Amino acid sequence: MVNKENNFAYIDGQNLYLGIQSLGWKLDYARFRKYLTEKYSVITAYYFIGYVAGNQPLYSELQKMGYVLVFKPTIPDEDGNIKGNIDADLVLQVMIDFSNYDKAIIATSDGDFYSLVKYLYQNDKLRLVMSPYVKTCSSLLKKEAKEKIVFMDNLRNKLEYK
Repeated sequence: MVNKENNFAYIDGQNLYLGIQSLGWKLDYARFRKYLTEKYSVITAYYFIGYVAGNQPLYSELQKMGYVLVFKPTIPDEDGNIKGNIDADLVLQVMIDFSNYDKAIIATSDGDFYSLVKYLYQNDKLRLVMSPYVKTCSSLLKKEAKEKIVFMDNLRNKLEYK
């Protein structure tokens, strides 16, 4: 049976990276992209990330793996840490694409996406929320995604970079 779903993934790049890193392993982004396609019928996978000029090789690799990169200009905070807040960009893209996908997958643990997740859920457009780690996932997300939330800490065997 051929799956005819047309699902889109919206990935909070920094949140995903730091969440998986906090679990003590590295995500294999090629395996993750394949997993999204095979398990959740993801046709388009947006990866939202702050742009840093020196990271061009990483960006090229992610694009080769099938991610659509959406960049946010970065600025250093008062401690010199680079910050590229992508939240509004991700929400806007989900809403621009609303009629183009069957269901959306939101990959983040960030409670700032609570209203988006609630709206998608209420309109039967949420496939699921993928959160890197149950302990760092916002309680608001857990509440709004209800049964449509999965935690990636149990996916290490499938998705770890070797």
